[in-house]
Parts: sequence; structure tokens; C-alpha cells
Amino acid sequence: MDPNLLQKLNQARNARRAAILATDLGDGSATLIGEVDTLSGELAEAVARAFASGKSGQVEADGRTLFLNVHLPPARLVVIGAVHISQALAPMATLAGFDIEIIDPRTAFATQERFGTSTLHAEWPEDVLRRRPLDPWCALAAVTHDPKIDDFPLKAALEAGCFYVGALGSRKTHAKRLERLKEQGVDPTLLDRIRAPIGLPIGAASPAEIAVATLAEIIGALRGRERSQAAGRERAA
Repeated sequence: MDPNLLQKLNQARNARRAAILATDLGDGSATLIGEVDTLSGELAEAVARAFASGKSGQVEADGRTLFLNVHLPPARLVVIGAVHISQALAPMATLAGFDIEIIDPRTAFATQERFGTSTLHAEWPEDVLRRRPLDPWCALAAVTHDPKIDDFPLKAALEAGCFYVGALGSRKTHAKRLERLKEQGVDPTLLDRIRAPIGLPIGAASPAEIAVATLAEIIGALRGRERSQAAGRERAA
């Protein structure tokens, strides 16, 4: 591979940007395609399908035979709050293929005894997210019920364009949350992106059931994001 192309691919992967390395099997030439790149014709359709599915493979496009090597950032789930819901959500999310992290400054809750091998940060979200910023391939679930802990990461998630932003709490609690976020300067047009009450409306009651509803909603948002972006690329073509 061209060293410059490899460097660009590594830069995209390190920055958690999706990319496709397209190699022409006829002449061996290769090019790197990003999610925001504008394409046309059959190649645009093939690239849109590849980004949506995440699967690499050979395609015929515009009279050429290409191999599309797809590189998608691993979906990352950041849970704010080391609570009972998080204890149930962590192993399920791991099984579903998410990189999961739990953040909670309350050291009595954020213990490895309660969360096993899950990545755990017994720190304030502001400090963790400064080191490990959110991005569009992240989902954020805020479940502490404590504005001092939840509000900052919710604001950060909206501004980072996370594919999912959810928060635990009743509609009354959420209305107060929205007012606080407005006062903190969050663009009002972004606030509708917060899923609250968190999780699909399946009548969940126990922490484990709420975790199931939340993970299902997150998966739906991830796959919906991919379908939406694929449709957008095809319309642009």
C-alpha cells in the first residue's frame, strides 16, 4: 500500500472517522473514501451500502471491479452513573459489541467489585471526557438522577453529535433538565435529541428491564444512523 495512503487511513482510524479503502482490482490503484466525501454513479451506491453494512467486499461499479475495505470506528457506549441499571447494561452492551465505559465520581458506587472487567472511571465526567472526548460514534446514557453529574456529559454529547443521547428520569424531571441545559447555552434545536425517559417504551420496571430497553434503543439509533447516512449519500449521488 502507498505509505501516504496508509498514513491517512491510520489518521482516520485514530480520529475515530469511518473510511473505506477502495482498491481497483484491475490496475491496483487505491483511494481512501471518507463518510463525508461526495461521489457519484454506481460507486456512490456501493460505498453507501458498504458504510451502512460495515462489511468489506468486492463490487462492480462504473465498469470497474473494486474491493472495498471498510473501516468503521467501534461503537462506544459511555454510561454516566455506576448504578444498578449500569450493572445490568454493561455486560449486555459488551455482548452486543460495544466498547463500554462507566463514569461516576461517587467512589462508593464506582467499584470493580460491582462492575467486573468493565472500564470504570471513578472521576467526574468533565475530567474523563476531557481526556477521552465524545464523537459521532458514541452513545451516552446518563442514569444518575443527579444534575451535578449528568448535565455536563449530556451537553457534551449533544455538541459532539453522539448518535444516541439518553437520560433517566420522568417527564417532569426532564423538563427541568432542559431548562438547565438551555441556561448553560445548549442550542435549543439539539435538546430534542435527548431520549427521555430513557429506553424503548416497553413498560420496563426493574433495573435489568430498563437496561434491556436502553440497549435496544441505542442499537436502533446506531442502525438508524447508518441507514440515514446511506440514504443521504445515495440521494446526493
